[in-house]
Amino acid sequence: MVYTERAAKDIAKLDRAAQERIKKTLERYKEAPFHYARKMVDPKLGSYRFRIGEYRVIFDIEGDKIVILRVGHRREIYRG
Repeated sequence: MVYTERAAKDIAKLDRAAQERIKKTLERYKEAPFHYARKMVDPKLGSYRFRIGEYRVIFDIEGDKIVILRVGHRREIYRG
């Protein structure tokens, strides 16, 4: 799993509990990402998304790596 600089900043802005929840869930999801992922309707931000409670993780697949592009609250992540 690879984090972009923007994704790292997004995660750093979250409270500690949200950071831990996202970290644990991503570790579980990386074994079978397509089982948990949904394809983005508008792929401007990225190709896929994970839903982790109130948060969304936008990502792409490059070879065998998951590239985390953005992380944010569902209310704000899709705004341009």
